[in-house]
Amino acid sequence: MAPQRKHSPEISIIGPGTLGSALASSLSQNGYRIGEIVSRSDAQSLRQARSLAKQAGATAVSQISRNSSAELVWICVPDDLIATVAGEISARADWRDKMVLHSSGALGSDVLLPLKKAGALIASAHPLMSFVRDLKPDFFGVPFALEGDAKALTIAGAIVRSLGAKPFRIERQLKAAYHAFGFFSSPLLVALIATAQQVAGLAGLEERQALELMEPIVRRTIDNCFRQSPNMAFSGPLRRGDIKTISKHLKVLSQRPELLAVYRALSEIAIRELPVGNAAQARELLGEE
Repeated sequence: MAPQRKHSPEISIIGPGTLGSALASSLSQNGYRIGEIVSRSDAQSLRQARSLAKQAGATAVSQISRNSSAELVWICVPDDLIATVAGEISARADWRDKMVLHSSGALGSDVLLPLKKAGALIASAHPLMSFVRDLKPDFFGVPFALEGDAKALTIAGAIVRSLGAKPFRIERQLKAAYHAFGFFSSPLLVALIATAQQVAGLAGLEERQALELMEPIVRRTIDNCFRQSPNMAFSGPLRRGDIKTISKHLKVLSQRPELLAVYRALSEIAIRELPVGNAAQARELLGEE
């Protein structure tokens, strides 16, 4: 554990899940004092909280302490539970001169209104990153979308920067669209790879084999998108205007209507947004039932 930072707020974490664990570990490693790790009261959740608390030099509890010395509470629970948690803890402590963050990408800070009414500064701080268990948490270079009270944003921004992350401001009313952007950038990207595995099955390939075969082309394609642009990275029969090959794709995918629907939808987007040859013919072919 790193030496504690001078004049930095003590932080408690509510929710020792994947993100809460990553934040607690990273904050602790960067010299922040972690006060409490708050979990549900069931045995499994408490075991998880105790394990995380031990790593972070904190205390595991099933509800936030009335005399908690934490100056900042970071709520890391599923979106549907944030309002409930905010309501429950608003009456449990003196929130004057304290600050509460939540980490939802879709919800604004106003979901913490009971705590604001109780005297707390409120904000949301969402990392635009995928976190999975059993991987070392690393916030270096991770964008954090911040929204909320002005003073809270200043404090949250400083904390985020101290982790090596990159804070930016987002308007409250735009958070749902911002979160949908993130959804396309990671979960739906994973879903597309899973779809490609299913298409590989039509070619007689096992799912594991398909992953191994697609890894080089997927990595190269993603790299080209960010080193150059999606337009420059785009290749294949649509770019060449190879109508005969597209027809063959449609024929083989007709065995699996759900895969054909994905192919059509993405191809139509490509025709609108990317350099496509024989666009009119391709659009007509894709529109045929």
